[in-house]
Amino acid sequence: MRDKKYNILVTGANGQLGSEIRELSTNYLHNFFFTDKAELDIVSLDEVKRFVKTNLVDVIINCAAYTAVDQAQSDEANADAINHLAVKNLALISKELGVKLVHISTDYVFDGKNYKPYKEQDCTNPQSVYGKTKLDGERAMLKINPLNSIIIRTSWVYSSYGSNFVKTMLRLAKERDRLNVIYDQVGTPTYAKDLAKAILTIIQHSKFNIQNSSSHTEIYNFSNEGVASWYDFAKETMKMAKLNCQIEPIESKDYPTPASRPHYSILNKSKIKSEFDLKIPYWKDSLCDCITKIMNDEC
Repeated sequence: MRDKKYNILVTGANGQLGSEIRELSTNYLHNFFFTDKAELDIVSLDEVKRFVKTNLVDVIINCAAYTAVDQAQSDEANADAINHLAVKNLALISKELGVKLVHISTDYVFDGKNYKPYKEQDCTNPQSVYGKTKLDGERAMLKINPLNSIIIRTSWVYSSYGSNFVKTMLRLAKERDRLNVIYDQVGTPTYAKDLAKAILTIIQHSKFNIQNSSSHTEIYNFSNEGVASWYDFAKETMKMAKLNCQIEPIESKDYPTPASRPHYSILNKSKIKSEFDLKIPYWKDSLCDCITKIMNDEC
């Protein structure tokens, strides 16, 4: 069934992940519909249902999210609308119309107090409004339980598209001789292009074939391989970009933010690798690919 052609709706298509899926879409025979808020308001149940029915959508990839972590602390209503209520709408529509749903979630559903990589079944305990609203979206989807659908939790996403840590570091390094970066928060950077490839692979996998629906919604973890602190991430970015900017390590307490960040965000990816035969790249290799693309795009 790998050659089956699907009608695929990608929400949040102008973000990092949506943009990477758009770039990769030319390699597939599927018919893609790329939408952002201007084209499709996913908070509107009726609007989404009409779009899905009119375009005979088989698969929804929900890349839309309220990702301004600090801003969400004072803007909970909007964060909840996008991260929770819109996901509930997509789940209801997917279940009613028999559409496959792939929803992207986050490591922020955990409190970051673990001492070994988080597994999908580990207890959640979000420490921020962003994390809480993303978990509420997960719970709504699991309760509605659209068949043949999955939740993918990821972490530290970056890309050559949009705003992210890598692009911020590259910009600031050209403006300053020295940057302070937190060293006591540990996780794994995730290249959005690798996540996009994984999603498109999963959609074609026999385990999630439309005609052989899974009996319940599944949760999976995905990030690149390896471990890093934000300090390590910044140091490697400078090295690969050949920028002469000194990176100094600081503690989280020295850089207070409105939202609390998990100190430990490493995800165990055994489940997604084994069930879908995925080979996940090491984070430094993917970072090199991304920085090369950014620098080529600037030429």
